[in-house]
Amino acid sequence: MHGLSRLGNGVNSPSPPSSPRFRHTRNKNTDVCGSFPGGNCQVKLQNFAEKLGFMIVSAVYRRRGVLLFAPLLYISGMLLYMGALGFDASGTSGGGTGLAPLGSVYRSPQVFEKLWPLMEAENNGSSNLLTNVWNPKLHQVWKPCIARTVSQEGFTELPKSNGYLIIEANGGLNQQRLSICDAVAVAGLLNATLVIPIFHLNSVWRDSSKFCDIFDEDFFIYALRNHVKVVRELPEDLLLKFDNNISSIVNLRVKAWSSTTYYLLKVLPKLKELGAVRIAPFSNRLAHSVPPNIQGLRCLCNFEALRFSEPIRMLAAKMVDRMVKKSSKTSGRYVSVHIRFEEDMVAFSCCTYDGGEEEQHEMDIARERSWRGKFRRRGRVIRPGANRIDGKCPLTPLEVGMMLRGMGFDNNTSLYVAAGKIYKTEKYMTPVKQMFPRMESKDTLASTEELAPFEGYSSRLAALDYTVCLYSEAFVTTQGGNFPHFLVGHRRYLYEGHAKTIRPDKRKLALLFDSPDIRWSDFKSQLQDMLRHSDTKGVELKKPSSSLYTFPMPDCMCKHADVKNASGNRRRLL
Repeated sequence: MHGLSRLGNGVNSPSPPSSPRFRHTRNKNTDVCGSFPGGNCQVKLQNFAEKLGFMIVSAVYRRRGVLLFAPLLYISGMLLYMGALGFDASGTSGGGTGLAPLGSVYRSPQVFEKLWPLMEAENNGSSNLLTNVWNPKLHQVWKPCIARTVSQEGFTELPKSNGYLIIEANGGLNQQRLSICDAVAVAGLLNATLVIPIFHLNSVWRDSSKFCDIFDEDFFIYALRNHVKVVRELPEDLLLKFDNNISSIVNLRVKAWSSTTYYLLKVLPKLKELGAVRIAPFSNRLAHSVPPNIQGLRCLCNFEALRFSEPIRMLAAKMVDRMVKKSSKTSGRYVSVHIRFEEDMVAFSCCTYDGGEEEQHEMDIARERSWRGKFRRRGRVIRPGANRIDGKCPLTPLEVGMMLRGMGFDNNTSLYVAAGKIYKTEKYMTPVKQMFPRMESKDTLASTEELAPFEGYSSRLAALDYTVCLYSEAFVTTQGGNFPHFLVGHRRYLYEGHAKTIRPDKRKLALLFDSPDIRWSDFKSQLQDMLRHSDTKGVELKKPSSSLYTFPMPDCMCKHADVKNASGNRRRLL
């Protein structure tokens, strides 16, 4: 098994549980955190603001008529509550108790220090819960069926084009992917000829790659040939009309999430009149809900026509094979985890950890470099403690490691970490290696010589991570964003509608990591409940307001007869 490639020949192509933060018991003497295992926050009704908030909530529950005003009262109460507790990183709460408010201090290292001996004692003893991770049991099997909405035969000859569509894809790898697929859909809708998308040099990603550096341009044109005509550049006669300068072509400012009706009424007339139009930027410029044939073009583009360039595919295939061979203790099975803890991510979140003044100075510089004064606007209040309790802070690698150990993954688990350059790598990654000695990354799976052509190109490096994660038995997402959204949907498309994805409840995790006195048994119980919940959300159908890039059923896939996958063997891409 270990000798086989999961990529064949290398050429073919949920709602988290509610937060326990504000659960109250009927015992008036119990504080708001008293029912949480290991909780030590001991927040009490000490001042006028808190008492007023408590009285308002009590009135709401006693008189049903007041429920009509519940949303307004809730928001007002929360503002009073947050103001009273003073969520920040200063360290102490009001009332002179000397206790730091929830989330205001990064206590995960203390939790790890206490729990590590107990984790170590359970090495080589994975939880029985992991049987469900390795061996999915499917009762409803979904198969790709793009032909249902997009005829595979297409036209013998495409209708005469109404003009050329030029779009500019901005952002990182998967935001660019989103723009490309939506551009194909719009081109099909307008019967336009699509020019290979231009990639905008983003101030955050700073990647100068062109389309052909990341994606297989020839295959892209070929795969769409019967549905949308794609060309590499405008014809010379049309370029001459615009003085050989694409910037001279009118740029239509299309609003985000525009409907197909808008494109037909506003964009199509301009396209016919001028012969060519630009839409820049183009990210998120097409509504999620569109006619089935247009959704079919999105499916065709994302899951079939867009494949990575040959250099990326060949190295990624080697990395997947090496990961399988290194996973001998788990029969070639491995877990992939996407960690968003780059400097820019930490800076944008406005969360604080344990770096003190040095960290604050570095984050201020990073925010100013990438967002130029956005975080210094008048009236803007940054409350790191409130961000953490609300689940908005990126999980540190240490926290991700503790979460997985609590779920039952032991030191024999082969772990692949997909990430950019981790902020203070040595400091934050060392304990993860301690918990998971079989941890790998692109830097360990590929040699320096193999990675050299990709260095300095964040999107190409992300494509390597994407591929290794795509073929893992379980995928762990920790922060959200386009990378996990596209990956979850792609895995569902490849693996009959269901692929193991672990989505942590970060609000619940914030409370767990804020409890240095928590018992190991309580910690495990909470995390294993979280794992079970993630498993139940494996198969989800697309809602009208959702993206088919994450939920390919039923727009891109059809349900087949009930099939039970008892063997647990994963589908391989041929």
